[in-house]
Amino acid sequence: MTRVLFRHLFLNDHHGQFCVSPFLHYAAGSSFSCFCRGLLYLDPQIRDWVLFPITLVMILVGILRHYVVLLLQSQPKKLTRAAVREQRALARSQILRATSPYSPIPPVFYQSITKHLSDAFEAGVYLKDGPTKEGEAPSTPPNPITDPAAMDGMMAGMKTQMVMMVPQMVIMGWINFFFQGFVLIKLPFPLTLGFKSMLQRGIETPDMDVRWVSSLSWYFLNFFGLNGLYRILLGGDNAAQDASQTMMASPFATAGGAQPGPQDFNKLFKAEKDNLAFSSGLYVWVGDDVEDRVLRKYGKL
Repeated sequence: MTRVLFRHLFLNDHHGQFCVSPFLHYAAGSSFSCFCRGLLYLDPQIRDWVLFPITLVMILVGILRHYVVLLLQSQPKKLTRAAVREQRALARSQILRATSPYSPIPPVFYQSITKHLSDAFEAGVYLKDGPTKEGEAPSTPPNPITDPAAMDGMMAGMKTQMVMMVPQMVIMGWINFFFQGFVLIKLPFPLTLGFKSMLQRGIETPDMDVRWVSSLSWYFLNFFGLNGLYRILLGGDNAAQDASQTMMASPFATAGGAQPGPQDFNKLFKAEKDNLAFSSGLYVWVGDDVEDRVLRKYGKL
């Protein structure tokens, strides 16, 4: 009888939202707030025409955004043979230094390789523009503001930002225009009052249970909580999963950080030459006394 009376004391407005009958305020007084916390009935049409559409639209927009980002990404330009040779020479020297304390290279070959790399770095043999001629200033890396390759990377980052931001702004405006103030769902677990402002955005009802979720809050819960579903549908490395992180960043900061700055390999080679000289003092061949170590391991020594 109480539940039936409670149903009739709620009036349904033209937008499908619930309001409280004035008679209930007059008859129940302050006891209504305590009674309302435990019982609240939602129209099933809210589930069918508000809850499910918002969730479905956000999933479909995330999938569409992933494929749009893939279409906007241009293929990286292939490096020239001289540029690849320049990078590989530096990587070869770094590997040689990293393995010097327990190197598999015999001493004669290690010293020969070290001397060859040091002389080549000093003379600029591996520079993609060739060794610096006498009387000429060493070449400097291009300015990222005027470099066409760097500008292409910045534009690609800004396009990705727009693809991430525009759909979310449209969805938020759609929800605020059509479903503002709707209560959609009740969470099945208890929460503290600290979650009220997060779960009931757009609803100013201090006496409502914290577990009820508004339409705008349901949008944010889906926005930050659909990453697991995107990983299942699109794989681990997808553009839809990174939307929440991208939305929190500045488009210019992301665009500028998309492409690494140009490196001055002339200075890197000079520094690598000093590092090779330092690592030569740490060199130890792994084959030193290998016969004695093998005999000692099997108890023959």
